[in-house]
Amino acid sequence: MRKHIAYVLVIIGILGFLFTLYVNSKYADLTRTFSPKTLLAASWIRYKDQFINQDGRVIDNSQEDFTTSEGQSYALLRAVWIDDRESFNRIWTWTKQNLKRDEDNLFGWRWGKIEGKNYGFLPNGGINSASDADTDIALSLILASRRWENPSYQTESLEILKDIWDKETQEVGGRRYLIAGNWAKNEDTLIINPSYFAPYAWKIFAEVDQENDWNSLIDPAYELLDRSGREKLDRPRGVGLPPDWMSLNRKNGEIKEAGLKGMNTTYSYDALRVPWRIALDWQWNKDEKARVYLSAAFNKLIDHLHKDGKLVESYSHEGEELSEKESPALYATSLGFLSVKNPDLAKKIYEEKIIKLYSNDEDSFNQELPYYEKNWLWFGVALYNGQLPKL
Repeated sequence: MRKHIAYVLVIIGILGFLFTLYVNSKYADLTRTFSPKTLLAASWIRYKDQFINQDGRVIDNSQEDFTTSEGQSYALLRAVWIDDRESFNRIWTWTKQNLKRDEDNLFGWRWGKIEGKNYGFLPNGGINSASDADTDIALSLILASRRWENPSYQTESLEILKDIWDKETQEVGGRRYLIAGNWAKNEDTLIINPSYFAPYAWKIFAEVDQENDWNSLIDPAYELLDRSGREKLDRPRGVGLPPDWMSLNRKNGEIKEAGLKGMNTTYSYDALRVPWRIALDWQWNKDEKARVYLSAAFNKLIDHLHKDGKLVESYSHEGEELSEKESPALYATSLGFLSVKNPDLAKKIYEEKIIKLYSNDEDSFNQELPYYEKNWLWFGVALYNGQLPKL
């Protein structure tokens, strides 16, 4: 018995010594994760608890509890990629019952409390569509049909694709472009958000929709991404970064600022999604246009990382910092170009700026982060670890 107690005391002593070494080491401040797969599954569960109602409505509690078609589309993509069919069906049912527009198969972008106890599309354009959300919803349905072997999802997607093509793409000089929504055109100008470009999705659409030439969107999109980064728009010069918004002249193909309130040429809240979307095209299809673009467009941000050791949430078109605040979403999507251009730096950002925001104790990214940041952290981690299957 005494011998047994002695062994126990020795083991306790060793463990105590090791713990002392650990808490005084560099590893004490690191966030540990079980695996990327565990992180994605666990944080999805927490995300549902925090942001998704039982009826399938995604609530952005950072914006007066509004619901957007974007938020619904992100939830649908995450559900199908994580293989959560029950949640997917609830989210999709709510989306089509509440956000589908009467006049077509597109979705109004902004929904919430309008007066008294009534809910519906919010004033000032809430009923208008957003082509990124429509695209992501259509893609999620095709992936769902593949994952769960149910062709009815793809049938519903084809109805959406018809109206995306008819109302959210336009020709200029014989070339077709995705515009920002049903509202984003007049006789002279198209309004374009480059972060809505999704060549990886268009290639899948081309596989299932025989009526429209989705592949015809790809080359014009890559050319416009390159041009919009190099041309000065409303600033003295461009350094490669895509703008949040821009306009395309229907008569001569000139690009410049959008010219509408709140639609700037900064690289920030919207444009930060570009490297993720283009990196997914590279990951899925090994399209050389994607690799070339990712290698060239974001050198200014890499310069900032080398110089300052960080990225901020907003940059001017010529690459100057417009904020001192860091953005988890911007770090997460930057993995798209860093993985191609500088894998060592991508690993550093992943470990120091992204994974440290995840807590094993809570099985979630920092609870205080808003829904947008949490979505893009999830998408960034999944992209980085190759866990976004084409199915």
